[in-house]
Amino acid sequence: MLRYIYYPYYILIGGPLFILSTIITTTTIIIACYLGFGDWATRWPGFVWSRLALWLHWSPITIVGREHLPKQGETYVVIANHQSMFDIFALYGYVQLPFKWVLKEELRRMPFIGKACEAARFIFVDDSKPSSIAQTMEEGKATLESGHSIFIFPEGSRTLDGKVARFKKGAFVMANELGVPLLPVTIDGAYQILKRGHWFPHPHPITLTIHPPFSVADCGEYPASLAAATRRAQQTITAALNTQ
Repeated sequence: MLRYIYYPYYILIGGPLFILSTIITTTTIIIACYLGFGDWATRWPGFVWSRLALWLHWSPITIVGREHLPKQGETYVVIANHQSMFDIFALYGYVQLPFKWVLKEELRRMPFIGKACEAARFIFVDDSKPSSIAQTMEEGKATLESGHSIFIFPEGSRTLDGKVARFKKGAFVMANELGVPLLPVTIDGAYQILKRGHWFPHPHPITLTIHPPFSVADCGEYPASLAAATRRAQQTITAALNTQ
């Protein structure tokens, strides 16, 4: 029954409102950044847009582990599994701290969103170019040193089957070199909203589990600590998934 109500609603109301809100949000970010309000623009318009997006898609969110949410002034490398584009709304809307995203280069070409991310000075990475990866590391270090956290999906791309793929080590190298703690987050339910390769979203609740932060140094001596931290983060995030 819900499906027969949701489909006409989304085609006639929810979808158009989501597109309109995306255009308004990205335009606001671009203009505000060029006017010198970058810190405000990279945080609050996206925060409102993300919560509105989940509401328009009838996808309520539950937060587990609120006590681990960052306190004001704390800086982290936030790492999460990547189920769908709705992961961004969950993190942007409910993990509130000054941050920069680490994004795939291909997102730069998305209408409106790519330009907004450029204006906000989010970090783009092209895995096929070693020089781009090195530049990403430098930009990430500069971001953390400026007091901003970093949001990154260590899998590198969205899951194909709902399962967590092997984590890459870039986020862990960055956290280790600057001595910044890692904040693992599990996103569960976003895969059911919009699977990779699909275009029509389906309403589904999301559970966002915030795990206790830890540092690479907690996992032994370098360089073995990098692999240990990567395994620990992946095991922690995977364990909170109902679908695994």
